[in-house]
Amino acid sequence: MIGRLTGVIAEKAPPQVLIDVQGVGYEVDVPMSTFYNLPNLGERVTLLTHFVVREDAQILFGFGTAAERDTFRQLIRISGVGPRTALAILSGLSVSDLAQAVSLQEAGRLVKVPGIGKKTAERLLLELKGKLGPDLAQPAAALNDAQADVLQALVALGYSEKEAAAALKALPPDVGVSDGIKLALKALTR
Repeated sequence: MIGRLTGVIAEKAPPQVLIDVQGVGYEVDVPMSTFYNLPNLGERVTLLTHFVVREDAQILFGFGTAAERDTFRQLIRISGVGPRTALAILSGLSVSDLAQAVSLQEAGRLVKVPGIGKKTAERLLLELKGKLGPDLAQPAAALNDAQADVLQALVALGYSEKEAAAALKALPPDVGVSDGIKLALKALTR
C-alpha cells in the first residue's frame, strides 16, 4: 500500500495531479480542497494517499490532511459510496462541514454535492453518525442569527459553503441580514 508521497508537482489538471517522486510520476486524484492548497508547479509537496485496486484500474487518491484521508476511508466503507463519490463529497464539503452536517443531520447540505441524491444523503447521515470525530463537528466560529441567514441565502443563490463562509469573514460582526447579503455578494463578485 502506498501511504504517502513526497515529490515535485509536475502537472495539475483538476482533480488530478502528477507528482514526480525521484523520476517516477504518480497520477493522484485529489479532492478540490486539497487541490486548491497545492503549491505551484515545480514545488515539493507531500500528500497522504489511499490506493484503490480494482479489476480494471489502480487509482491513487491523495489528501492534504490526515482528517481528509480518514473521512475518505469512512465514506468508502458505506454501501453505494465509491471512491469517486467520496472524492466529490470532500470536494463539495470540508471535513468539518461534513462532520457538522452529520452531527446536525442536515441532508440538504449533502444533496448539494453533485451525484448525491436524497436517499444517498440520508444513508450517509445514518452511517456516519458518531463516526466522524466530535472535535470536527464544532463549527470554526459560532455564527449569530444574521450571519447564519446570510450564509443560507448565499448557498441558496448557488455559492458553495466554502465561498459563502469566506465572504462572511469579510463582513462586520454586527451587520444585518439584508446589508450582509449585499456586502457578501459584492465581495464574491470581485
